[in-house]
Amino acid sequence: MGFGAQFWQLTVDGTKIGALYAVIALGYTLVYGVLQLINFAHSEVFMFGAMGGVLTVRAVQPQTTASGFGSVLLVVVGLVCGALAGAVAAFVLERTAYRPLRRRNAPKLAYLISAIGASLFGANLAGKLFGRQNIPLNADLFRDHTLFHIFNASVTLQTVVILVTAVAMLVVLDRLVAGTKLGASIRAVAQDADTASLMGVNVERIIVFTFVIGGLLAGAGGFLYALTFNASWNMGFIPGVKAFTAAVLGGIGNVRGAVIGGLGLGLIESYGGFLFSAAYKDVIAFLVLVLVLLIRPSGLLGERLGRAA
Repeated sequence: MGFGAQFWQLTVDGTKIGALYAVIALGYTLVYGVLQLINFAHSEVFMFGAMGGVLTVRAVQPQTTASGFGSVLLVVVGLVCGALAGAVAAFVLERTAYRPLRRRNAPKLAYLISAIGASLFGANLAGKLFGRQNIPLNADLFRDHTLFHIFNASVTLQTVVILVTAVAMLVVLDRLVAGTKLGASIRAVAQDADTASLMGVNVERIIVFTFVIGGLLAGAGGFLYALTFNASWNMGFIPGVKAFTAAVLGGIGNVRGAVIGGLGLGLIESYGGFLFSAAYKDVIAFLVLVLVLLIRPSGLLGERLGRAA
């Protein structure tokens, strides 16, 4: 079948994976907003969130496929536990890999090296704790089936669950950043950390909150990702790099830019994988990163500029 015949199905599939990229990308863009550094260990926060959600569900889920209220409850349990595991991982990461460097006024290169080291340590720790094989759910959380069609594209229950959950998280974060006191503090620190401190904002507390919020999103996103691809000790690298690409594409430091970049990258990957080959999906994503850095390094909506905390 030609591209035209598959266009709507590719769009649905690309939007689903793009929503997950957007959820992960928000962690990169939030941290960059307040510290102007790339948290390359964020991919392991995503991985620990997936592990936390999947292992919890495996512990409570029966060996048969759940249905009705049981399915909803299991998904909620997995999301909550995944989010909490991601938040804990992000909190520990900030305390051990970044805070000591901030207190010593370390150069930016030290942050990068620390992030890479923390990423390698986290992945190998997970391999030691959980094994180096994929960890699937005991059984499907719900009986996946086609709910409706958009033109000739099938929209499954799994797609709806992932999209609705991801969109809800993105909307909540946008409202939190734009309409709450905490969000105002985050925006103030992102704009000018020194002035925010003089105005009474506890910069250290805001940095911790920023890491934890990013961890909550990444952890929940990790569980959603594991619904389709299972969980594993090294699952964070490829989605993490793609989420970073999405953040750069939208304008790193810009929350809404991360959403647009994630959805855009998901669609580009879906269309490109069909036109060339599914084996080239990762190549296409990394090519997008290179092209964005060469042509428009500030991204589609422009990056956040200010003085870092």
